[in-house]
Amino acid sequence: MEELSSRRERTGWYFYDWANSAFQTTVVTVFLGPYLTAIAKTAAGCDGDTCPDGAAIHPLGIAIAPGSLFPYTVSLSVFLTVFVLPVVGAIADRSPRKKQLLALFAYIGAAATVGMLFLTGERYLLGAGLFLLANIAFGASVVVYNSFLPQIADEQDRDRVSSFGWAWGYLGGGTLLLINVAAVLMKDSLGMSTGEVARYSIVSAGLWWAGFTTIPLLALHNRPVLAGEHRGNPLLDGFKQLWTTLKGMRAVPLTLFFLIAYLIYNDGIQTVISLASVYGTEELKLSDDVLVPTILMVQFLAFAGALLLGRLARVIGAWKTILLSLVLWTVVILVAFVLPERQAVPFVILGGGIGLVLGGSQALSRSLFSQLIPKGKEGEYFGLYEISDKGTSWLGPLAFGLAYDLTNSYRVAIIALIVFFVVGFIALALVPIRRAIEQAGNTPPAKL
Repeated sequence: MEELSSRRERTGWYFYDWANSAFQTTVVTVFLGPYLTAIAKTAAGCDGDTCPDGAAIHPLGIAIAPGSLFPYTVSLSVFLTVFVLPVVGAIADRSPRKKQLLALFAYIGAAATVGMLFLTGERYLLGAGLFLLANIAFGASVVVYNSFLPQIADEQDRDRVSSFGWAWGYLGGGTLLLINVAAVLMKDSLGMSTGEVARYSIVSAGLWWAGFTTIPLLALHNRPVLAGEHRGNPLLDGFKQLWTTLKGMRAVPLTLFFLIAYLIYNDGIQTVISLASVYGTEELKLSDDVLVPTILMVQFLAFAGALLLGRLARVIGAWKTILLSLVLWTVVILVAFVLPERQAVPFVILGGGIGLVLGGSQALSRSLFSQLIPKGKEGEYFGLYEISDKGTSWLGPLAFGLAYDLTNSYRVAIIALIVFFVVGFIALALVPIRRAIEQAGNTPPAKL
């Protein structure tokens, strides 16, 4: 009976990746960046892609180029999560109702996404505000979700379970994107503009996220807490425990070193994911008819790539596989920098390369980090980890936005991201991973 219960719970856990990946894929990666940029350009007095000299918008009285609004908004949302997510993790470790916490954050994020139905005209502040709320709630829900991983898979099986979860997520995100791609291609027969299709596609991601979250909520089980239940105000207790966690990481300095390396290289990965559509439309001058199907292809190749790199990790180990993936990410940035304008084929080929390396590098990072966490502290540590997980990077978008603001060139902005992969590779290569796992009180798997 325990084996059947475990299989059912794992399946439910996979389905939250299926549910929330619609937000990352349809909203963050494809539609919101170009759509919010277009609204910001309208507010700045632009006529389509033609903007007068000095065109700017003024959120909170600060003049910025309309093309920088989306990356700055992503960066701000993640800056705020630095304060929110570790506290959420500490609360999750001290709550016997972890499943209910998952529901709370998932439904807040989904509701904010559906609220983008009203993102029309020049309402760029509404779009930025709703995205801030949705992205923070998204990150909080994934903190709670990730903290279930050590409870449903042992050390030897964790790479496979994490890889399958990521693969399932890309399949779910790709399925909804396929529906939305069909709407983009049929927009004329539907009597809709590209902007209208984008807006309804964003809303569909919120509905998808909310609807499929029901499955993990039915399958996952609350468990007795190992860290001791909170006493008094759970929010205050969460802040206290966060401080205790940060001080306690002195006992596991190699875990902290891995986390720093991860935050660096994954910031680059997440920036590529969230700003790929902006780069494609604004710099490479590609139409949605090319861009959206390419990103759809990436999702399904990421499904295969997550499983493929998961298998490779069984042969050479997760640590070595992640290092290999960072070399490939560096190549991706170099190729993106030299891509010609209005040429679909090179962009599609590059998208194929991204898809194959994307899912595996993220899935294996998650499973490897889970083995560096002292037992009973999963939520706390994943709260720190999630600062730069799915769709939540801030240094990368900030560097991208500043580079564009200073040079008015998206090519300079994209090549600036290469530093994240180079520095991340060096930092990760310096982590003695077997000793790091033992330092956390866990048993290393056979392959690392």
